[in-house]
Amino acid sequence: MLSATERRQLVELTDSVDSPSLALRAKIVLMCADGRSNKDVATALDITPATVGKWRRRFDRLGSSGLRDGVRGGRPRLLDGTRLPTGGQPVGTRELAARFGVSQSTISRRTRETTVHRHPRLPDPVPVVPREAALLSDHAYEALRGWIITGQLPPGSRIVESDVATTLGTSQTPAREAIRRLALEGLITHRPRLGNFVTEISQVEAREAREARVLLETAAARRATGKLTPAEISRLRLEVTHMRNAAKSNDIIAFREADLRFHRLVCALGGNSMLLRLWATVEPALWQLQVVANARFTGDWNLMATRHSELVDALAGHDPNEAVRLFTAHGMGQSSTTRPRRSDPASP
Repeated sequence: MLSATERRQLVELTDSVDSPSLALRAKIVLMCADGRSNKDVATALDITPATVGKWRRRFDRLGSSGLRDGVRGGRPRLLDGTRLPTGGQPVGTRELAARFGVSQSTISRRTRETTVHRHPRLPDPVPVVPREAALLSDHAYEALRGWIITGQLPPGSRIVESDVATTLGTSQTPAREAIRRLALEGLITHRPRLGNFVTEISQVEAREAREARVLLETAAARRATGKLTPAEISRLRLEVTHMRNAAKSNDIIAFREADLRFHRLVCALGGNSMLLRLWATVEPALWQLQVVANARFTGDWNLMATRHSELVDALAGHDPNEAVRLFTAHGMGQSSTTRPRRSDPASP
C-alpha cells in the first residue's frame, strides 16, 4: 500500500534517465502496489520473480531510499574464502601462486590470515532468518542482518567475508554483497585497511539523530492530525498490530521493521513530499540508532507498541499540539514514561 506522496515519488523515479536500474525498481514497486503478484510483475518486466521479491522487500523495509545502490568499496580481495592446502607435503608460495594465478605476496598474506588471525565464530543463523530469501545474497543478508539486529554481533564486532561465507555455506560473493547492503543501511562501517565492523554510535550522534527525527516527524504530525482518512488510520493501526504480534512472538527484527514503517508512513501522510524525502535521508541513521545503539533493549515491547497506538489516537484526534507533544516525547526516547494528557473532569 502506498500513500499519495510515496506513489508520486515512485512515478518520478520511473522517469530517471540517468539511472535505468532505479527506474526499473520503482516500476516494480508500483506494479506490486497495484496488487500484481511477483510472477506477473516479473513476466511484464522480463526479470525474475526473485528480483521482484528482493526490491519489493527492500522498499517495504527502507522506503524509496532502499531502491538506490550504495558505493562499492574497492575491488574484491583475491583468494578470500579460498582454502589453502593444510597438512601433507609442504607446498611453496611459488607453486601456490602459479596454481591460483596470483602473486607470491598474495599467497603469503592469505597464509598469515588463516594461520595467525583468528576471528570469533559467528552465531548460528537465527530461526526467523532468512524469510523467503530466494537468492544466496538475500540469505546471507538476512542472516547477517539478523545477528546484528538481535545483538548477537555487538557494535564494534569485525565482520570477515570469508567467515560469513563459511558459516552460511556459501561462496564469497553473497557474503560480500550482504556486507555491502548492510553498509548502505548503516549497520556496517568499512574502515580502510582494517575491514568491516558493526557500526558504533556515539552519544552525540544518537542525540543529533533524535533531534532531526523530532523536527521532521512533529512537522508531519501537525499537518496530518485531524485530516487522515479512515483507511489511512487503519494503515497505521495495522503496523501497531504487527508490533504487538512481533512482541508476543519475541521477533525483534519484525518489531523494529514495523516500527520504522510506522514512522515513515507518518511522514508520508503529512502531505508534504519534501518531508518524506528528508525522512529517507535520515532513516538510515535512525535504523542505526534503533538497532546498534539499542540492540539489547530489555524493556517492555508490548508497552512500546501501546505507545504507538497512543500516537495513532493523537493523529486521529483534532489537537495538533497534543500530537506534537507525544511525537516529541517518543522521538526523544521518553515514550515509555510519557502518557497523553487527560482532560480534567472538573474543568468546564
